[in-house]
Amino acid sequence: MDGGAQYNPRTVEEVFRDLKGRRAGMIKALTTDVEEFYQQCDPEKENLCLYGFPNEQWEVNLPAEEVPPELPEPALGINFARDGMQEKDWLSLVAVHSDAWLLAVAFYFGSRFGFDKTDRKRLFTMINDLPTIFEIVTGAVKKQAKEKSSVSNHSSNKSKSNSKGRGSESVKYLKGQPKDEEEGLDEEEEEEEHGDTLCGACGENYAADEFWICCDICEKWFHGKCVKITPARAEHIKQYKCPSCSNKRARP
Repeated sequence: MDGGAQYNPRTVEEVFRDLKGRRAGMIKALTTDVEEFYQQCDPEKENLCLYGFPNEQWEVNLPAEEVPPELPEPALGINFARDGMQEKDWLSLVAVHSDAWLLAVAFYFGSRFGFDKTDRKRLFTMINDLPTIFEIVTGAVKKQAKEKSSVSNHSSNKSKSNSKGRGSESVKYLKGQPKDEEEGLDEEEEEEEHGDTLCGACGENYAADEFWICCDICEKWFHGKCVKITPARAEHIKQYKCPSCSNKRARP
C-alpha cells in the first residue's frame, strides 16, 4: 500500500525522518490540499483511509488487502462521517486519528528493529517536540504561540510589526536576508522572536533565512514555498488568503 516493503527505517533518526515525511503529507491533505482531500472522501465510496508517505505525499485509498498488513493501518471509513458533521470538526477528527497512526507506525518500526528503552524514549521525545497534526489543523499551535508572544516587551512588538509590514500596508510577511556583521544581531533577535511560529502547512519552525507570509483571514503563517508565494509576488498582494481559507465556501 505505501511502499513499506521497499523502505524500512532501522535507526531512531531514520524512523523519525520517516514519520516527519508522512506527517508533512497528511498536514498537506488537511490544510493546503484540503479542497482536494474533501472531494476524494466521498461518503458514497467504500471505507477509505488517509495515508501519509515518507516522501511528504498523501493518498486517500482503500485499506491494504493483506492480513495482517505490512504496516499498521490508518483509521478506516473517514469518508462516512464527512457530511454528518461540520467540516472543521471532521478535519479535526481525521487529524486526531492521523496523529495516532503516525505513532503506531513509528513504534511498529521500533519494535520490529529492536529499539531498547533508551531508543524508544529518545524517539518519543523527538516526536513530542513536534506539534501534533491536530494542533496544526485546529490552530492550537498558533494560540500557544500568541500566548507566549503576549509577554514580549513594547520594543519587541514594535519591531515585529515593522518586520511584518515591510513592503505592504496590509499583507504581512517575513523576508529572509543574508546576514552581515551589522545586521547579524537584529536577525538573531528576529529569529528568537519568531522561533515559536510554525508553518500552517508543514508545521516547521520559523527561520530567519526563509520567506514567510501570513494569511489575513486565519492569521496563520506559512513558508512561501509551501503556498507557492514568492517575495516578488507578495509585494503585489493586498490581502493574502491561504489555500484553506480560499477554498472555504458553503458545502452542498
